Amino acid sequence: MSIHIGAKPGEIAEAVLLPGDPLRAQFVAEKYLEQAECHSRVRGMLGFTGLYKGRRVSVQGTGMGIPSISIYAHELAADYGARRLIRIGTCGALHEGIHLGDVLLALAAGTDSAVNRRRFGGADFAPAASFELLYKAYEIARARRLPVRVGTVLTSDTFYADDPDYWKLWARYGVLAAEMESAALYTVAAGFGAQALAILTASDSLVTGATATTEERQQGYTAMMEIALETAIA
Repeated sequence: MSIHIGAKPGEIAEAVLLPGDPLRAQFVAEKYLEQAECHSRVRGMLGFTGLYKGRRVSVQGTGMGIPSISIYAHELAADYGARRLIRIGTCGALHEGIHLGDVLLALAAGTDSAVNRRRFGGADFAPAASFELLYKAYEIARARRLPVRVGTVLTSDTFYADDPDYWKLWARYGVLAAEMESAALYTVAAGFGAQALAILTASDSLVTGATATTEERQQGYTAMMEIALETAIA
């Protein structure tokens, strides 16, 4: 039993979907999992384990930002033996051609956070997805004729930046979107020899100012959820 999850040994599957929003975790469990049981309510960060097409899969809320997802990813890998960690989250598009609802697969994650420099003694670590999970997710999306984009994302420490144009430099270098967790997930997973992938849906655009509703963020992005579930059991 870990500090922040509180599940008993054996209650969490090796494959875990990681939404930031605990209500998205509940939505996934209720819509897609059979025999779903809640394994965590600690701090309201809901987690469930059930069956998807006969295979055990868990879904665990992580909260927002690098510190929060780092805690949950660490405990899932260290205390519960999770080996496949798949983030299902939202992001802000950095290019005009990326529209609300588009699905992105994060090949790698740059960051403006100093957390990895602290971890690696001032050096830069390159947080990257598991190629196996990335390839599976891409092939699953293609088989379902779901358009996806593959590329680098920015994991930022701030949601409301003082400089409203900060993102333009990242966009110039081909970064697809900004979010707040993937670099940490990839780093923590690498440290435990686990696989990780971030499957993201554009919920707003830093280019146009368009933004999704709260309900759409919690329950509307089923394409991302379905790709993640199929990848988890592939």
